[in-house]
Amino acid sequence: MPSNAKNVRKCCVCHGHADKSELLRFVRTPDGQICFDETGKADGRGVWIHDRAECKVKAVRRKILNAAFKTAVAEEVYGRLETE
Repeated sequence: MPSNAKNVRKCCVCHGHADKSELLRFVRTPDGQICFDETGKADGRGVWIHDRAECKVKAVRRKILNAAFKTAVAEEVYGRLETE
């Protein structure tokens, strides 16, 4: 799938491209909070992760969101990733 197609985003774990509907979005809001974005439209810096077990497990194990947001991410956020 081409990376420049409409509604295509890149998974920050495996670096594969997929449609937004196949990915989970986490966002750092303008006030600095990091949370799961259920709508996919929240204001702020977004990071996308495949909604697959292998990507979710790897994201939690390697603390991928810390690197993506360049800050410490609360364990509750990673816990939310495990339950999605």
